[in-house]
Amino acid sequence: MADDDIAAKNPQRSGTNRRRFLMASVSSAAAPAFVRAATADAAAQRNSSGARLPADFTLTINGRDYQLAVDPRTSLLDLLREHLALTGSKKGCDHGQCGACTVLLDGRRVLSCLTLAVAAQGRAVTTIEGLAKAGALHPMQQAFIDHDAFQCGYCTPGQIMSAIACVNEGHAETDADIRESMSGNLCRCAAYPNIVAAVRQAKPVMKTASRD
Repeated sequence: MADDDIAAKNPQRSGTNRRRFLMASVSSAAAPAFVRAATADAAAQRNSSGARLPADFTLTINGRDYQLAVDPRTSLLDLLREHLALTGSKKGCDHGQCGACTVLLDGRRVLSCLTLAVAAQGRAVTTIEGLAKAGALHPMQQAFIDHDAFQCGYCTPGQIMSAIACVNEGHAETDADIRESMSGNLCRCAAYPNIVAAVRQAKPVMKTASRD
């Protein structure tokens, strides 16, 4: 049977086929335009050498302002370690699963390996290097020493930063609360009981200091 006969007997089917043909034609014609636009946008973000243009911004880290120009894809962790030599924050898994890179952002703990550096602009970043004041250790740092709450020490900076947030967030009422709140920070040496004890010791000292 000829196509014209089929169309005559089933006009609905014929109309559907025409619509499909027209839609496919428009999509095929539009695709190169989308590709060209995306390519042009990507090119605008790169310099003549093919590298992405740096982003200019200011970060406040441990009370000090830093004028920076880095690739906008740079993580806060890599910025701290590779650009500012603040190596206290450790790179463990680099996937946000171990907590070794924990820092405070406006007093709240964040995983710096998953945080873009540019996203911290206009906010206060605190790292382990910024805790001691006038040569005196932060109460949490001292408590970790007093209770030997570390062994290899690799995870310790992130543990301390998370422990400070744990207290400040009101999650240190019981040992179970502490364990739950600190569960995102892994210790391969299994110093967990000592860490809980350290948080218990530091909590009242931190509360007293915050009232002074």
